[in-house]
Amino acid sequence: MLDDELDWGVYVVTDHDLVGSRPLPTVIAHALAGGASVVQLRNKHRPIRELYALGVALRDLARAAAVPFIVNDRLDLALALNADGVHVGQADLPAEIVRRVLGPHRILGVSVETVAHAEQAALAGATYLGVGAVYATSTKPDANAPIGLDRLAAIVQATPLPCVAIGGITLENAAAVMQTGVQGMAVVSAILSAADPQQAARSLREIVQQHRRPLWADEPAAPNVYPVVIP
Repeated sequence: MLDDELDWGVYVVTDHDLVGSRPLPTVIAHALAGGASVVQLRNKHRPIRELYALGVALRDLARAAAVPFIVNDRLDLALALNADGVHVGQADLPAEIVRRVLGPHRILGVSVETVAHAEQAALAGATYLGVGAVYATSTKPDANAPIGLDRLAAIVQATPLPCVAIGGITLENAAAVMQTGVQGMAVVSAILSAADPQQAARSLREIVQQHRRPLWADEPAAPNVYPVVIP
């Protein structure tokens, strides 16, 4: 999968605590059916064997939908799962080390909060940037103060890498986020906590398609349709 073929539009990040009694893979399957275009496995507290089993299920769903499957933080788990890539933060393994281990072809995402972070990530070989938290969010209580839309736009303008906004994004503020020039939005509760995750993903997808500025082309990309079988 080439970098210019990747669709960052609706990037869904997992959180066991937000799906209630519903199986997480089922919720993700519904999100994919609604147009989610990236799946990230994120959970810092579950045992590694449990995460591996969950990762297999999510990876297979992502493969069936032809979307990237990313593992947060854990390079070892990503390699064990043969994931499409890894996402690391500023306090995780240095991005240049992760790139060296991953090789040149897998996806490397890096969390950034400043233009300087973005420049360093680009030099380290990042594929894309996760920018935020844009708004305050309860799903990542250790996050720094929200960066807001102005700094988000400044980071987007300062880097050639595709930027994915993250942090407190909802249906109500998604259009304003997309208007900063980001290529997509990483969401957690907006999909996982929704009564209808498929419709939530579809609504976010529509906002992305309406407001996204093409990174390299003059015309907006056509929306993707994903053939997903919901378990």
